[in-house]
Amino acid sequence: MKKEIHPEYKEVVFLDTGTGDKFLCRSAVQAKDTIEFEGATYPCFKVSITSKSHPFYTGEQGIVDTEGRVDKFKKRYAKPAQAAVKAEAAEVTSDSLEEKKKKASSEKAKKSTAKAKKSSE
Repeated sequence: MKKEIHPEYKEVVFLDTGTGDKFLCRSAVQAKDTIEFEGATYPCFKVSITSKSHPFYTGEQGIVDTEGRVDKFKKRYAKPAQAAVKAEAAEVTSDSLEEKKKKASSEKAKKSTAKAKKSSE
């Protein structure tokens, strides 16, 4: 094994910020804080979800949203509905444009018919 390229593998306490539970494990994670655990001082790494707080393991069905993911999801998939409304508005606008074109062409036809009548007289 090459020296000085591998991270330090040491005992670290993982702290669940949601429930306050702690557990000791060996890891190469870089922890900034320290904590007293079972009479000794260890580096402490804070996590938002562990098996003690995750709905799958606890059996509770709830939304655990610490980073706004649910809101992002709702915004992302709400846009197609708004786009459909905009598409309908555009369709109505295009329909009115087609009607205007038809009126303009019928007026041209009337004018050309009127010119033809005058020239034949």
